[in-house]
Amino acid sequence: MGNLFNLILFEPFFNAVIFIYKYIGDLGLAIIILTIIIRIILYLPSRSSIKSQKSLQDIQPKLQELQKKYKDNKEELGRQMIKLYKENKVNPLSSCLPLLIQLPILIALYKAFIAVAKTDPTTHILLADQLQHLYAPLRNIYSTIAVNPSFLGILDLSVNHNIILAILAAGFQFWQSKMLMAKKPVIKDKGSRDEGMASAMSKQMTYVFPLVTGYIAYQFPSGLAIYWILTTLLTIAQQYYLFRKPKVKQEEKTV
Repeated sequence: MGNLFNLILFEPFFNAVIFIYKYIGDLGLAIIILTIIIRIILYLPSRSSIKSQKSLQDIQPKLQELQKKYKDNKEELGRQMIKLYKENKVNPLSSCLPLLIQLPILIALYKAFIAVAKTDPTTHILLADQLQHLYAPLRNIYSTIAVNPSFLGILDLSVNHNIILAILAAGFQFWQSKMLMAKKPVIKDKGSRDEGMASAMSKQMTYVFPLVTGYIAYQFPSGLAIYWILTTLLTIAQQYYLFRKPKVKQEEKTV
């Protein structure tokens, strides 16, 4: 299974970033270009996932009304929730399926950017473990030629523990998570306690996940942090566009 993953996903991405680097001579720019290309390829599935999450967010008040109204009748609650989903053309699983499709690709990109940032500390030549995953033409070149791990000659992408990039990665991840948070009504009675607990858990994840992101960005080479920051910014831009689009259309109709 691991060999199949390397053959289909990891090695093409690893070779792609080295190929781009060969022609532009800057590893940071190569990572940025490949990240943008992959985000363009994944635009449709990620768009579907974001729109589904937004649709689920929009019907949260109605869902909470149903949960409060049928809190003592779970079977009727289930029927009413299914009816609500159908009326609003919402599939609760539709936001997860595109993410599952993207996950292997994101893992492969993660491995590729880690691999390209790990070179011999003295010669900056790719290690034997990395070279074996390069296609023959690139392997023949980079078995003797160093890979300059810098970004614009300023940032060494092979170095760990970059606190500035870690903070940026965590901050942008927090921004993205906040955009997807549904606004919950104030809890006024005992029947709303379950929704309150769910809201509290959602808020905890909104704060915990960015901290995990920052920790990972700090522990691994800076090349990975650059990738994480850029892909999060692109996701934020996509979310902003998709969330604002209906409002713009509505404003045009009223003019």
